[in-house]
Amino acid sequence: MKCPNCSSKDIGKIGSHQFYCWGCFIELTVNGEKMSVYQVEEDGTLSSLDDLFFGEEVPQDFPHIHVSS
Repeated sequence: MKCPNCSSKDIGKIGSHQFYCWGCFIELTVNGEKMSVYQVEEDGTLSSLDDLFFGEEVPQDFPHIHVSS
């Protein structure tokens, strides 16, 4: 798996649908085919970077997560 921002393979899983890139320090949230990208601020809050990635789908090598109801 590679980061859609910096292509680093140093991705950690921090939640059931959340990942963190140690290469560029962004947080990724995946829900089905939709991915949201956030910058982690100094105070721990998240700032959306979705406007930079608008219209992109989850990359082919990003794991597909299926949520059971």
